[in-house]
Amino acid sequence: MATTYITTPIYYVNDRPHIGHCYTTLVADVLARFHRLAGDDVLMLTGTDEHAEKVIDRAREAGVGVREWADRNAQAFRDAFTLMGFSNDDFVRTSEDRHKTRASRYIQQLVDSGDIYLGDYVGWYDPGQEEYVTESVAKAHDYKSPVSGKPLEKRTEKNYFFRLSAYEQRLAEHIEKHPTFIRPEARRNEVLGRLRQGLQDVPVSRAVRDGDDADWGIRMPNDPGHRVYVWIEALCNYLSVVDTPERGHYWPASIHLLAKDILWFHAVVWPAMLLGMGRPLPRCVYAHAYFVAEGRKMSKSLGNFIEIDQLRAYGSRFSIDAVRWYLATRGPLGATDADFSYANFVDIYNAELANGLGNCASRVVNMVQKYFEGVTPNARDATVHGGVDWPSLTESHTRAAREAINAVDLFSAGHNAMAIVTAVDGYINTTEPFRLAKRVTGPDDPAHADLALILYNCAEALRIAALLFLPFMPAKSAAVLDMIGAIIPEPGGLDDHTSWRGKFGLKPGTPMQKGQGLFMRVEADEPAPKA
Repeated sequence: MATTYITTPIYYVNDRPHIGHCYTTLVADVLARFHRLAGDDVLMLTGTDEHAEKVIDRAREAGVGVREWADRNAQAFRDAFTLMGFSNDDFVRTSEDRHKTRASRYIQQLVDSGDIYLGDYVGWYDPGQEEYVTESVAKAHDYKSPVSGKPLEKRTEKNYFFRLSAYEQRLAEHIEKHPTFIRPEARRNEVLGRLRQGLQDVPVSRAVRDGDDADWGIRMPNDPGHRVYVWIEALCNYLSVVDTPERGHYWPASIHLLAKDILWFHAVVWPAMLLGMGRPLPRCVYAHAYFVAEGRKMSKSLGNFIEIDQLRAYGSRFSIDAVRWYLATRGPLGATDADFSYANFVDIYNAELANGLGNCASRVVNMVQKYFEGVTPNARDATVHGGVDWPSLTESHTRAAREAINAVDLFSAGHNAMAIVTAVDGYINTTEPFRLAKRVTGPDDPAHADLALILYNCAEALRIAALLFLPFMPAKSAAVLDMIGAIIPEPGGLDDHTSWRGKFGLKPGTPMQKGQGLFMRVEADEPAPKA
């Protein structure tokens, strides 16, 4: 049994969740669900980052205490993730003692080793991102934020620093030696390019501001006048959650999933901190691109940001599983951004879900209802029929889907499942069971045996496809399995359950039942759902 530890970033509680938060967590969820089916010992972690200055500021603007503000928005994330059907095993909040205690211990260790020291810092600060940028980056962007475009602030501070420069060579060697440590490749090249420019020590603390909540955040060891910089502290969550006797075997993390804007902290600063603490590095840091909306970059000012309420509206109209399928298979996992377009959503929904999986399941079950009194037909075991070698075809697509999951290629993983559905539809069109049924004269007629074989093969192939769809669309896939009388697998059952006519294959005489339409076709001119 392999150990698989999957993390998302922990999300700021300065505002409500949106499509970006849901997308990263969905990728983690699909990976986690697939690995559980395959028998891995899985831990999927997500949560909220609560000690930022901007969280304190937003609470003050709202006229509530920072704890109340954090509680409110942390719950909004929990609610959003429940809506999306995520199966995270833990949800960490950085305001929890279990995190604060261990993060403080890690900082103390780096202070004791001399990796963290007190010094003066003068530099360009981006208030919106709560980070300093180098002189070269500031100059390249006309001394404005590379993210928001707002003016940078020139700041002089007495801070504690982490000796990031001391780990430049070791980090470069590790990245060169492990090609899949940073993915996709474009992000790896980006980090290596910046490393070649040299590393500077980075601030790890901020002086406590007048009026700040005295108990909010983590203070520097032996210096309560300094609060640990939120990004340094937040990174520790990945380790703090598993740094226990019960969970210690999960480290190092299998994959840190995140968006490209926070790559540097995860691919350089965090690994350097781990090296300083003598801890193994995560096996992969995967930084995906962004969603845009209808071809335009999302922004609050444009009013086109896709918030959780809009995803809820799409879920109400099309089903949450349809939203999951679209995001997971059309999302920006590579180096380029992806467009969340209503027209494209409808095209994919109709082609792959309504006309694809949904229609295929209805065709098969309806024919079994009509020609075999609604029970799985007793068919001879013919491995090749109608030009299709079903055991080889389903085994090939199952293997390819697993390989795609290991490569974090959700499009390929999902479409290997869809390829089985397409094969079933093609097989029906070739063998024409609806025409064959008209020639059947009785149960002893060879045509009756052929009809039984065709419909059994269709249902058995559909069963295996539904298993591969489970990580993407858990509710709808379970509905398909229920329609054909198949067993929903327990964790660890993927190999046995995807075996053609194996231990968990469809049994003759098992009742099938018509379900409600899985995915109702949508006309292209129907208006988009409104939040």
